[in-house]
Amino acid sequence: MSVKWGLIGASTIARQFMIDAIRAQPDGEIAAVMSSSAERATAYARENGIPAAVSNLDALLGSDIDAVYISTTNELHFEQALAAAKAGKHVLCEKPLALTSDDARKMVASAKEAGIVLGTNHHLRNAGAHRAMRDAVAAGRIGNPIAARVFHSVYLPENLQGWRIARPEAGGGVVLDITVHDADTLRFVLGDDPVEVSAFTQSAGMAGSGLEDGAMCVWRFKSGLIAQSHEGFTTRFADTGFEVHGSQGSLIARDVMTQKPAGSVLLRTASGEEQLSFDREDLYARSLRGFHAAVRGEGQPSATGEDGIWSLAAAEAALQSAASGRTVKIDPKLGSMN
Repeated sequence: MSVKWGLIGASTIARQFMIDAIRAQPDGEIAAVMSSSAERATAYARENGIPAAVSNLDALLGSDIDAVYISTTNELHFEQALAAAKAGKHVLCEKPLALTSDDARKMVASAKEAGIVLGTNHHLRNAGAHRAMRDAVAAGRIGNPIAARVFHSVYLPENLQGWRIARPEAGGGVVLDITVHDADTLRFVLGDDPVEVSAFTQSAGMAGSGLEDGAMCVWRFKSGLIAQSHEGFTTRFADTGFEVHGSQGSLIARDVMTQKPAGSVLLRTASGEEQLSFDREDLYARSLRGFHAAVRGEGQPSATGEDGIWSLAAAEAALQSAASGRTVKIDPKLGSMN
């Protein structure tokens, strides 16, 4: 059984990563692309070898596709995902799922009601480095995890700046773009959930319209672990990294907060240092493999809709903290969907 995909959004991320990832699946094909601009849809389809181009969501959802990948601007995700679920199409949606966790919860509820698979495209869960760290933590190789640090401040390339730094109404800003990833990655690697956050944001010269282009967050998790994360659009020369420190050892990863299967993970304990080996599979190809399995009824996507609610609720709390100057509790209200 093949999975026929429709792309909602003629986006850079689809062109750079997702089109190849879908086509890398033995049962994957891309049938159509939709953009609100007919000219853009037609040009994008031609450039990427996609059979059909449409400029209307109903036309896409009325076709014989099985699933949609949503990579439009953030404020459009909610209505597009609800429409796709209503049409019986499986949904893989870019993060954040919506502009509010309330809307994200409605998306998850509508997917359950429609009996379709809803996944959040948190690509970093699929990185070999992050899975190696998760396995080491779960196996007790660093003892009891005590603290973590994420460095995910980068330089946003000019071709991606656009709405991310200029349109609050579209869900721009570094918190909804990167902090959501860091919250999800911390949850994934630690096997733990954040319960509160204290955050500072800044506008360091790139973002306008009251948006933030840098953030530093301090998180407390259910276990008592504390973590810090740094997100930014404006640091041209920074490296990325992820550290988890435990009672019996530390995991020190470098160059791992990336869309590419790169980086290194060092395990440091009383017995010395060991470089952990991990696979270098393409993150998006792995994500699609898991999603296709979920469509067949085998397991779940690497990041579920519920995971998307968690990361968005965490980012919302960070924005509230930065605005109020207070620590804010994180409540994803996952129980209300049952």
